[in-house]
Amino acid sequence: MKSDIVMDLKNTVLESIGNTPLLKITHLTKNLLPGIEIWVKLEGANPGGSVKDRPAIQMIKDGIQSGHLTSDKIILDSTSGNTGIALALIGSVLKIPVTLCMPSNVSMERKAKIKSYGAKVIYTSPMEGSDGAILAARELYASEPLKYYKPDQYSNPSNPLAHYLYTGPEIWKQLEGRITHFVATIGTSGTIMGTGRYLIEKNSNIEVYAAEPDDALHGLEGLKHMESSLVPEIYDPSWLDGIIPTPTEPSYEMARLMAHEEGIFAGQSSGAALWAALNLAERLQNEGVREAVIVTILPDSGDKYYSKGLWD
Repeated sequence: MKSDIVMDLKNTVLESIGNTPLLKITHLTKNLLPGIEIWVKLEGANPGGSVKDRPAIQMIKDGIQSGHLTSDKIILDSTSGNTGIALALIGSVLKIPVTLCMPSNVSMERKAKIKSYGAKVIYTSPMEGSDGAILAARELYASEPLKYYKPDQYSNPSNPLAHYLYTGPEIWKQLEGRITHFVATIGTSGTIMGTGRYLIEKNSNIEVYAAEPDDALHGLEGLKHMESSLVPEIYDPSWLDGIIPTPTEPSYEMARLMAHEEGIFAGQSSGAALWAALNLAERLQNEGVREAVIVTILPDSGDKYYSKGLWD
């Protein structure tokens, strides 16, 4: 089976996905030993404004190459916002219609950005969170499977593959292999599954930690408390070195501190990522570790959270 879609990214905005900056945190680490470094990868620099541009373009590429995505189909998926923005952006460039199932309580900025790209949105119950959107997308796809191409970011191996092929190698190259620890927040878990696997293949001594909301009723939009959620098929925690429970309010405050102290304008999940990285750094220091190079991913920029009160 061959797709009739020609995917030429050259000279389009999609060509700029990836190769995001990696910056060293300098002011918020003043209580750490000089040999303990924290670096952050600014995924808000992607054209869609988040790390989700990476798996979105990989899933669409692979869908076209496999022949499952053709010009007569609609791209359908569930999202808490950022993957939806990425898919809507890609659909606008490739002229493929996009339908998204999304909790109605996501930020107004995410809703507006998705609509600006021309995607159709089906809102689901805010009480059911991302799980409600997942179930709604499954039901819609089951009703008309020939009408839709469903990338399904929660079970599609192309999601972690994007990070294995690109995010991991970028970090390795940017730090010239000096990384000792990798921390990533988990939603679909594609970032940590793909990036982490690449890094430990390069150096088996690198430790990989997931930053997970510390409570089922958390306020970290886009992240999953796995014990109380539908667990993504791509998530396999068996090889991780640990889980760092991450609280909501301190994560919000960390996002504000990043802007005030480092000049980095990033979202609440980015605050959670840096909070977890600092938590790990302090623990290592307390254990007597004098040198470490910790890298974390800042999933998106802060411009989607004005209406959520993050910057009040």
